[in-house]
Amino acid sequence: MDKPSTGLSIFLSIISLAESKPIMDSNYLYLIIAMMIIFISGIRIVRPTHKGLIERLGKYRKLATPGFHWIIPLVDRMYLVNMTEQMVDAEPQEIITNDNLNASVDAQVYFRVKSDEKSVKGSTYDVNDYQYQIVNLARTTLRNIIGTLTLKSANSERGKINMELHQTLHKETKNWGIEIIRTELKQIDPPADVQETMNKVVKAENEKIAAIDSATAAETVADGIKRAKIKEAEGFKRAKILHAEGEADAIKLVNEAADKYFIGNAQMLRKLEAMETALQDNTKIIVPNGSDLVNVMGEMAGVIPMKTQKTTAAISRNNI
Repeated sequence: MDKPSTGLSIFLSIISLAESKPIMDSNYLYLIIAMMIIFISGIRIVRPTHKGLIERLGKYRKLATPGFHWIIPLVDRMYLVNMTEQMVDAEPQEIITNDNLNASVDAQVYFRVKSDEKSVKGSTYDVNDYQYQIVNLARTTLRNIIGTLTLKSANSERGKINMELHQTLHKETKNWGIEIIRTELKQIDPPADVQETMNKVVKAENEKIAAIDSATAAETVADGIKRAKIKEAEGFKRAKILHAEGEADAIKLVNEAADKYFIGNAQMLRKLEAMETALQDNTKIIVPNGSDLVNVMGEMAGVIPMKTQKTTAAISRNNI
């Protein structure tokens, strides 16, 4: 590498020469001016983002790191190499997918030149124009990858495509002193008519799912109403049964009490009172035929029991 002292020593030599001879001597003045021009024209400054390759008479001499460097004009040349991360666009291209559809595909490749001397030399001496060749290599690789996929699978497998593209570029550029950092599939656009059809299909599928969800919700609501109605009917039925059983038990208890504590007409009167209470609610009561209760009810209605009518007729015949 050039040391800053090389250029500085030349500059000091010019100064010492100027001090040793009178300034008024025009020959020495021209010589000093010429040497100053040569010195200034040989100054090179390398920024931290770059490294330089210095050649002497067409042959590689050394690597120039960031800082001040002085080269011999017309003898040495310095070529700067960018060490920062760079991006190239593979540019949109039409690719025929496996299902015979044209897709517009674009990708971006991010890379950088490695910082060691061998890699910097490789990026300049082993490849003519690494940016141009990366672009074309990426385009060719995309055609090979997407040509084996359908349009739908290509859109759904972007990660797989990026990985395969990265692996291929990394393998092919490893001798160029290039590091492929990442690749990004920028777009996979089908033709306009195909895109419109795909949008209609997606819309129809979404509407179908919405209709199924709506029907399921309506069915759930209907089932809930049905179960509620059934529960309500069962409750009403159970209430009626309990009410009837309660009334029957009440009448039974009254009859048992009447049989136990009342005798004769008092007993019959108590039964009639119980029947009257029951009949107020339009309750139907079945009374065995020929019972005393039937005869009492008949008398209350103004009907003479058949047995009494026969007895009266017999007494009348005897009197005659």
